[in-house]
Amino acid sequence: MGLSAYFRLLRAGYVLAREGALSITEGQGIKGPAARAIKLARLIERRSVRKTGRVERLSKALQKLGPTYVKLGQMLATRPDIVGAHVSTDLQGLQDQMPPFDQKLVPEILKRSLGNGADKLLDVSEPIAAASIAQVHQAYIEGPTGRQKVAIKLLRPDIEERFYKDLASMRAAAGLVERMVPKARRLRPLDVIKTLERSAFLEMDLRLEAAAISEMRENTEQDPGFEIPTVVWPQTAREVMTTSWMDGIPIRDHAKIDAAGLDRKKIAKDLLQSFLRHAIRDGFFHADMHPGNLFVAPNDGTVRAVDFGIMGRIGPEEQKFLAEILYGFITRNYRRIAQLHFDIGYVPKTQSVDDFAQALRAIGEPLVGRAANEISMAKVLTQLMDVTELFDMETRTELVMLQKNMVLVEGVARSLDPELNMWTTAEPIVSEWVKRKVGPEGIIKDAIATGNEFLLAAKKLPDLLERYERMLELSEKHRDQTPFFMKRWFAILSVTLMLLLGAAALNSLF
Repeated sequence: MGLSAYFRLLRAGYVLAREGALSITEGQGIKGPAARAIKLARLIERRSVRKTGRVERLSKALQKLGPTYVKLGQMLATRPDIVGAHVSTDLQGLQDQMPPFDQKLVPEILKRSLGNGADKLLDVSEPIAAASIAQVHQAYIEGPTGRQKVAIKLLRPDIEERFYKDLASMRAAAGLVERMVPKARRLRPLDVIKTLERSAFLEMDLRLEAAAISEMRENTEQDPGFEIPTVVWPQTAREVMTTSWMDGIPIRDHAKIDAAGLDRKKIAKDLLQSFLRHAIRDGFFHADMHPGNLFVAPNDGTVRAVDFGIMGRIGPEEQKFLAEILYGFITRNYRRIAQLHFDIGYVPKTQSVDDFAQALRAIGEPLVGRAANEISMAKVLTQLMDVTELFDMETRTELVMLQKNMVLVEGVARSLDPELNMWTTAEPIVSEWVKRKVGPEGIIKDAIATGNEFLLAAKKLPDLLERYERMLELSEKHRDQTPFFMKRWFAILSVTLMLLLGAAALNSLF
């Protein structure tokens, strides 16, 4: 790590202290040398910032430090286990809004990226939205059905160089924390920075965002109540992405939604169920579903999502984990939830399943008999993560991202319908998944998958047997020189191989 990274880190600390951002540490129970260091750093705090709230101070400091720190703030909003619940809540309000870059640069970027394809983009507007990595313009393109409105997303000039330098400083800070604060190692701060780095650089290749839109559109094309744009591939490149235009009422504008005669309760239900489908069924979900990225179709109330720079992906095990966790709380089967944590390897075998089930009951039982507007699915998942810390479960970054978006989606849904019953709304989606995976359909699919695995293993069998025969021939040739323990090893190997083959055959049949 170069010295420049540490100098940039010192500058970041100075700006945070000067802008009053360290006020977020108040009431967090910080003691000892860390508390004294914070008190000393706050001596350089500008007097004027003390008149503002701590959220405003933190947001202003991160905005002043630039786009990388805004992204870090948004990511830490998903990590109450690191920054605490209050700070996490403060950071959730951090908006990724930056001044746009010079409009005069737009034609050059389009021509460099698209070549002659840039000529087909007509009437490119001034920026209508500007964030830390890119900004969006409206334009038109001549299509098969005539002139069509499109959205053009343009990468900021020189953004990659800026991110590289800032991320080097953040890695230096995370490394220091891991070395100097042993208790923080469980939280894996270096992994947090690596996740930020991966997310940021994925965002800086707009072809990857276009591919994410394409994949999600295929997954959701038949889903009711949810819609996303279509990619215009000929006018898409690394620095430029063109999609169909999505008209809509901002989902936070309740007055306009009501004036359009739309059913807010239905919109809230569609939003929550859509998110659960994406996570549980597809394992691929929009990971930045704040209100600024969500609109409502003025004609029928369909939820329309934009900005796919940050996507979440979970594997089959995590999909199963989420579905069965929710199903377990719905059916109050706490022992099953606990056992799942152990089966999937999230909680060490040294812990007690029964004790863990008891801790889960303490989360679930207070929900029984509560009014719909008092039950929060996101809160349950947050409490679950808090409990797992007591049982030595390591932080799972992909699950943290999922939980963060559950908080966002639930917040938007609740704002539309304060009486929304989260569990009743989730139950059809979760039950459908359980039926499909555990019922006859799931058993058949598992049998087919096992059969395929057996066929793949069988294809390798001739080569394995040939090698085994050569080993036996070699053993026979040098039988007199072979020590007794080697002969015994070959015998054990023979029996083991036959047992494995037999087990594979039985597994494929049953």
